Amino acid sequence: MMRLIVGPSAYVGRLALSAVGTVGRGGVLAMGAVRAIRKRDIWLPLFVPQLAAVGVASVPIGLFIASFTGIVLAIQASYTFTGTVPLYFVGALVGKTIIIELGPVLTGLALAGRVGANIAAEVGSMRVTEQIDALESLAYDPIAYLVVPRVLAGVVMFPIVVALATTAGIAAGWLTSLSLLDLSTPEFVRGLRLFFVPYDVRFALIKSASFGLTVTGVGAFFGFTCTGGAEGVGRATTRAVVVSSMIILVLDAFWAATLL
Repeated sequence: MMRLIVGPSAYVGRLALSAVGTVGRGGVLAMGAVRAIRKRDIWLPLFVPQLAAVGVASVPIGLFIASFTGIVLAIQASYTFTGTVPLYFVGALVGKTIIIELGPVLTGLALAGRVGANIAAEVGSMRVTEQIDALESLAYDPIAYLVVPRVLAGVVMFPIVVALATTAGIAAGWLTSLSLLDLSTPEFVRGLRLFFVPYDVRFALIKSASFGLTVTGVGAFFGFTCTGGAEGVGRATTRAVVVSSMIILVLDAFWAATLL
């Protein structure tokens, strides 16, 4: 009986201590990254290549996801609105939903799998093969070299990728409305403009920048603290994707509660 009571409590305690330790190590790494920003001679030459790796290479998947999201939204909206409200409300639903919610969130979750996993695997491989230890032995700041350019690239490029994806999603919804829903361009645009406010775009870009910081930062953290060889790299990659996806959803709720 005592074992049944103590066992779960001990497990919860170990889990809590592990979570607190992870948060503490993450805070130390974040402070090191903030201090390393002034070492521009180290991270600046790597910044443009990371812009391409994090952002440009992520554009196709962002466009793909947003395009089919726009198609599905247009079809489902027409099904929902049939016989109840004017059909031009399809444009309002497609535009509003993609701009403030599905565009940033779905793109962020997709890039958590692509960008976050890539960063965790790359940095984790350098950790387990002692390349990071070699940088430290040469008095070369590994945080400025590995973490700062990736995080800054994520903050800069995620809003750009989301903006392109949002545009593609609205365009896909418009084309679907023209071809499948017997809705004209003026009617779709009328609905699109009905509830649109410029603040929606700023809200989406703010969320996207926070998602970029989360995905790249979490990926770099788990890669930087990776141990255990190839198996450890696999665990770090999985944790980076799972944790960054969870934080994205939490941030989505946070920004909605604070900015809307």
